[in-house]
Amino acid sequence: MKSTGLLSILTFSEKRKDILFLLQENPKTLSEIKDYFDVRSPEILPRLKEMENSNMIVRQEGVYKLTSLGKVAAIYYKPFLDTLTAIETNEDFWRDHDITAVPDTLLSRIQELKECRIIKDEHEHIYDSHKAFMDNVPASNRFMGFASIFLPSYPAMFLEMARRNIPISMIVTPNVFFKIKNEHNAEIEEYLKFKHTSFHVYDTAKVAFVVTDRFLSLSLFFKNGTFDPRSDLVGFDSSSIKWGEDLFKYYKENAVEIKTL
Repeated sequence: MKSTGLLSILTFSEKRKDILFLLQENPKTLSEIKDYFDVRSPEILPRLKEMENSNMIVRQEGVYKLTSLGKVAAIYYKPFLDTLTAIETNEDFWRDHDITAVPDTLLSRIQELKECRIIKDEHEHIYDSHKAFMDNVPASNRFMGFASIFLPSYPAMFLEMARRNIPISMIVTPNVFFKIKNEHNAEIEEYLKFKHTSFHVYDTAKVAFVVTDRFLSLSLFFKNGTFDPRSDLVGFDSSSIKWGEDLFKYYKENAVEIKTL
């Protein structure tokens, strides 16, 4: 591949890329562009000239703006960069885990998770692994979760949230369902009586996640089939939360609702 041309204009210079996205928002004068990047004319003019020569931007009446080609490039280039950012920022997480539980339709939207970060527990005790979960769930106003593992504290916590009129939707795997039914029958029976709660069972899936109005927390299994209790992919931005809601919707649509025990 040639080292010159349109691809190199956008990929080989952070400044040119930033100019593209800046002008996507609104046309700018040279003075406004210099102020935005806090640079002098000799530093920015060569980049602008290169983009003009590549028909990405045009200067008319003292204002720089995107050409039609520049607009198309900006529209499609940003999702590509966001996708790479989402993968590279948490590269170890995606590489080390089994991601088959994430449907292709959502994996193709991985760029929506670019603000997520890994919260990793270095302690030996498994119950220390969800600090972000425990810190944020009590302050949430709605809760959706998929549980493929069982923690003894969860039934009582979810019941307490239901008693506070917080809408809760839970999906569990068959093994977790029978564990709850056998050991926490009274809690789950009371939980099911609330109109703002739901309880579903989904055939085994190698994933565990929570999404609330505050955050998304995603846990996966290692490729050898064991659950990773210490690494959560966590995001607090609206895109991450929407992605998590759609992941929950995917599993709920294919799950069996439990209305009574």
